[in-house]
Amino acid sequence: MEPTLLNNNNNGCGNSEYENIISWFEDVSRNTGSVQTQILCNILKQNHGVEYLKKWLGNYNIFEMEPCALESLFTSLVPIASHADFEPFIQRISDGDTAPLLTQQPITTLSLSSGTTEGRQKFVPFTRHSAQTTLQIFTLSAAYRSRVYPIREGGRVLEFIYGSNCFKTKGNLTVGTATTHCYASEEFKIKKQKTKSFSCSPQEVIFSGDYKQSTYCHLLLGLFYSDQVEFITSAFVYSMVQAFTTFEEHWREICNDIRHGTLSSKIKSPKLREAILDIISPNTNLATKLQGYCEELEKVDWFGLIPKIWPNVKYLYAIMTGSMQPYLKKLRHYANGLPLISADYGSTESWIGVNVNPSLPPEEVTFAVVPTFSYFEFIPLHRNKQDSISSDDFIEDKPIPLSKIIVGQQYEIVLTTFTGLYRCRLGDVVEVSGFHNGTPKLNFICRRKLILTVNIDKNTEKDLQLVVERGSQILNKARAEIVDFTSNADVTNEPGHYVIYWEIKGEVDDNVLDDCCREMDLSFADHGYVVSRKTNSIGPLELCILERGTFKKILDNFIANGVALNQFKTPRCTNNHVLLKILETYTIKRFRSTGYSLN
Repeated sequence: MEPTLLNNNNNGCGNSEYENIISWFEDVSRNTGSVQTQILCNILKQNHGVEYLKKWLGNYNIFEMEPCALESLFTSLVPIASHADFEPFIQRISDGDTAPLLTQQPITTLSLSSGTTEGRQKFVPFTRHSAQTTLQIFTLSAAYRSRVYPIREGGRVLEFIYGSNCFKTKGNLTVGTATTHCYASEEFKIKKQKTKSFSCSPQEVIFSGDYKQSTYCHLLLGLFYSDQVEFITSAFVYSMVQAFTTFEEHWREICNDIRHGTLSSKIKSPKLREAILDIISPNTNLATKLQGYCEELEKVDWFGLIPKIWPNVKYLYAIMTGSMQPYLKKLRHYANGLPLISADYGSTESWIGVNVNPSLPPEEVTFAVVPTFSYFEFIPLHRNKQDSISSDDFIEDKPIPLSKIIVGQQYEIVLTTFTGLYRCRLGDVVEVSGFHNGTPKLNFICRRKLILTVNIDKNTEKDLQLVVERGSQILNKARAEIVDFTSNADVTNEPGHYVIYWEIKGEVDDNVLDDCCREMDLSFADHGYVVSRKTNSIGPLELCILERGTFKKILDNFIANGVALNQFKTPRCTNNHVLLKILETYTIKRFRSTGYSLN
């Protein structure tokens, strides 16, 4: 079956187009098996003859093959790969090699992954197809949201989004984050028309190159248009929480700018100043009203900040799964009951799934796979024996196509993309929670890589989050909260042990922090960890309390190394010597667990 293609040429997006795109997705999601076969066929025929594929498919005339036969040939001959297998080809492209190495389409742009997950940034090919699928998923997602939370046509959206600085490679290719390429694309401009909402901030704010100046200007314009804002969004929920934390510190200066139609002297960029001052004008009444609200909010620790300042906001929208979940509590504090909608599921390599049920809370969200974006395969994962000495906690079965996966099973996603990645492991662990018509609904579980292991213990990011949540419950009873956290498996001395770093808000007695440390140590449920602690093969867990502002220093370190704020994710475990030095330098208190001490 030849899948129906979505037409992106219409620049308007009334309710009829929303219904059209939903109808399109309903159609392709009913026929995922045949759609996926045809998508793979399209990818291989478009990229026939590229150097990467010649080794396995070079002797076959794929244009005369039936789609199903081509799918079978591809999955039997082309091996499962990791990003490292593509790096030599991407490096040649970066250096200016114009031969068809990965795609027949010329690659003029490379996306840069954040590096916060794996510790180093990766280059990923970015093409017009990347921008077009981004427009598709933005429009599709907006269509499903509009069914539950309709917004006023022509309303504004407060977007905490940030472009990073781009650079040129030896071969004159532009390199930047995928979000930067997206925000600069023609498709992003079309998106505003299609989703019927217009950003408070002009391009000069998004691309200022200084996230602190951009955040101030986002907030200033968000307040200037406060009655017109229909929803608030950011790429990751972290950026949103960071922005409202900034507002707590600078609201007086922002209100002063609104009152007088001026711009703080902290905004240094001439282009940025000109863009903002062309928009704002003195508004004494608005400034007085906002000042009154902020004085009230300060007394209640900014509870309900968002609906108070932005009375017409319908919801908050950002990626809220995985490593973003720890920030939900703070966002809910600001939101006071406003719906939190988790944005769609994707990676630098490809978009994957759309949130078709935006009324679900982020902890329960699932993503329906869009079968036209890439060719998807899934590696079934089974838990390894608890006492096995292994660098992984999963046993793998052979990859299977999207149409064969089953509810309740966990998988690692494998992608074949239009942009030149073939059977490439994504590294994400997902679980199938059900189906939307014939396409699976995925629940993101965690990154595949173990982040904490010393001996036979195997703990993932999700395991760590659960443990920190148990410890934070004791902290919250003492009227304090975790600002952010990370960890390290310290094996510099025998026995090795886990170190968890907390930055906290509020004053807490040492005995409370002792209890938090002990509770976390006892909350690791992994059998290998429990056995190792009981036999002292792993030492007592260490809790380090950090000076306030430490995680902003970590953020600044990543930003200085080319990561855009909207792409930043706090690493939940780090072996990075620079970051560990920051953490150790700003540790002000240390606690060692007594959880497994002999009575």
